[in-house]
This record gives sequence, structure tokens and C-alpha cells, in this order.
Amino acid sequence: MSDEQPDPDAAGEEDSHALLFEKWSIDDIEYRDASTERYLTVTPIGHTMGRHANKQFKKSQISVVERLINRLMQTEENTGKKQLATRIVRDAFEIIHDRTDENPVQILVRAVENSAPREETVRLKYGGISVPKAVDVSPQRRVDQALKFLAEGVYGGSFKTETSAAEALASQLIGAASNDVTTYAVDQKEEKERVAAAAR
Repeated sequence: MSDEQPDPDAAGEEDSHALLFEKWSIDDIEYRDASTERYLTVTPIGHTMGRHANKQFKKSQISVVERLINRLMQTEENTGKKQLATRIVRDAFEIIHDRTDENPVQILVRAVENSAPREETVRLKYGGISVPKAVDVSPQRRVDQALKFLAEGVYGGSFKTETSAAEALASQLIGAASNDVTTYAVDQKEEKERVAAAAR
């Protein structure tokens, strides 16, 4: 029987090279937007079992990939179908890699950064009049809004069409990553900022 103790450094080294979906590296991800970097966590874990559910700001510690999966479940047809949503994301990552020859995780991070609105409007009441007012968006809400727009774009692009959800997601992510304004998520971001600019 061996008395050798496991080397803690070796264990840490092994974790640092863990792969998302056992295929995609999460090392060397570039962040172009300093404000959202803290809220775009990338980990190799695809399912945290809702550990964050009761704490308001813990969701930012979850992998952005899992947050995208959770967003894709928030439709009538897919409510609660996490395995299906996970498979859609995994297949979309394969399509993205085939089309761009880049790490799909990097494409996702860039797509979220490009789809995150910086300004939006709130309604202020003065007496009986409701007046729109432009406000800055907090970094966490920017990430939330970007994921929402991406999920809505996938739903709109694949519902009652021949396009599969994985292909629709891949197209949305590639388009948003290249800041293509014809992509639903980028178009929604531009629209929000345009309305806010008019309400300044």
C-alpha cells in the first residue's frame, strides 16, 4: 500500500486544463469590454444545479455558457428541458467551429459583448405625465439583456422554419460576434440605444 499523498499543485494544474463539453478550451479567452468582463465567467462546468438561485448577484459566478443554456429553456416548448438546451448549444458550438475555425467560447463572449446595450430608457412620472429618460445600464444587466436578445433571436430564427435551433444559435452568435446589425441581438441593442439617445 502506497503512502504517497496527492499533489495539490498537480490537481490544480489538471483543473486549469479542463475543457468545456470535453472539447473546448476556456483558457486565453479575450475580453474587449472591461465593464462586462467581471460578469462573463467562463468555466468548464455545464450544470451547477441552481446553486445560485436564492442569491441575487451569484448568477454572475455561473458560466456564461450555462446562463445561455438556461435562457434557451425559457420558452413555452422548452421549459425545463435542460438536456435538450445543452445539446443545442453543444451542436451550435460544433457548427461555429466548422464555419469560423475559432474557439466557440470566444465567439460567445464576443457576441455577448457586442449585444449588450449601454443605454436604455426608464419612465419618470411628473404629475400626470410620463416622460422617458435615458439611463446607463449596469454591467450585470447588460450581460442579462445580451443573453435575452440572443435567445429571442434563436427562437425567432428556428420556430416554424426548417432551420434547426443549433443552426439558428450558431448564426446568431457568429453574426453578433462580428457586430452584424442584421443579427437580431445586435439590432435590438442598437434600437435600445437609439431610443435612449432620443430621450436624453
